[in-house]
Amino acid sequence: MIIAIDGPAASGKGTLARRLAEALNLAYLDTGSLYRAVGLSVIRAGGDPSLEADAVKAAQTLDLSEFSPVDLRSEDAGVAASQVAFIPAVRAVLLDFQRRFAAHPPEGKVGVVMDGRDIGTVVCPNAPAKIFVTADLDERVRRRVKELRDKGETVIEARIREDMEARDARDKDRSVSPLIPAEDAWELDTSKLDADAAFAQAKAYVEAKMPAN
Repeated sequence: MIIAIDGPAASGKGTLARRLAEALNLAYLDTGSLYRAVGLSVIRAGGDPSLEADAVKAAQTLDLSEFSPVDLRSEDAGVAASQVAFIPAVRAVLLDFQRRFAAHPPEGKVGVVMDGRDIGTVVCPNAPAKIFVTADLDERVRRRVKELRDKGETVIEARIREDMEARDARDKDRSVSPLIPAEDAWELDTSKLDADAAFAQAKAYVEAKMPAN
């Protein structure tokens, strides 16, 4: 069973994907963390995440154990991730990793939940369950500002909005694997939904797609 969840930053897809994986006892992969780790690797090496040579080298030598969850959830990591994800050669390197994870779930799991930007369109186009999670920009900015402030970070809302708009543009406009819903994806707008309501709707959709025992 492969559940593909795509959507823009702060749409709620990560929270939703983790809850679905736990509820259904499936393996979980936040594919965005791969790009975040690549971006941070470039920065730590003193390189430029927007330069292909720097980004590809980081992708080829990626070691996720070098990064804490706090590192990967930083705003710098998110910005760097959207820069390296714009590079086709980086996406090619990480595509193989993602497909192997989907084909061979760890820990003996019988399926996976994967969230990102192109799971349903490129990584696992044959996934039986595809969800495209959206939310309007104002709500996504509000969520990200709250998330960062809850961590004790000092943030400027206008800067968060500017960064998010730039990331949305990069995600949608890149030539390889742009952020678009798969033709057969179910779209879930979380703008006016809390996490529990979004989870309930998504779980019902996924369970309807699961094979009968």
